[in-house]
Amino acid sequence: MKRNAGILLVFLSALLLGACSLLDTANQTLDYANQATGHLTRLSDFAQEAPQQIKEAATNPDAKKELENRLNSMKQDIERFNGLEAPAAAKELHQQLVAKNEVLLGQINDVVDNGHLALDKLQNSQIIQTIQDAAGLIDRIQNLGL
Repeated sequence: MKRNAGILLVFLSALLLGACSLLDTANQTLDYANQATGHLTRLSDFAQEAPQQIKEAATNPDAKKELENRLNSMKQDIERFNGLEAPAAAKELHQQLVAKNEVLLGQINDVVDNGHLALDKLQNSQIIQTIQDAAGLIDRIQNLGL
């Protein structure tokens, strides 16, 4: 009888540990999905607001400085996101986002030289298109959180 109780206890412990591991994996995936969605939302917000900000920056030095600061902040956000450890369920998707982010970082570096925005380069850049391409992954990311 004690032996059966011991076996049952071991079995229940293993079952409980497995359930905890599954729950932990689900939480990590949901957390990643939330972080990736937030990242893409910030990028998309920039893409929507940038055309107007670029127009204002052409005639207003304060608006240009604000746009410059926003691009520098976006670089930091991209670098932080790229450094995330994606859960197994999101590895491939994360690699795709990192690849798009790397292209975007290169484009930002092309228009921000030594911390100063070259407005003409920004106007002729593909930054907005690159952001839109990356934002196309948002449905797949949100499906991770189901």
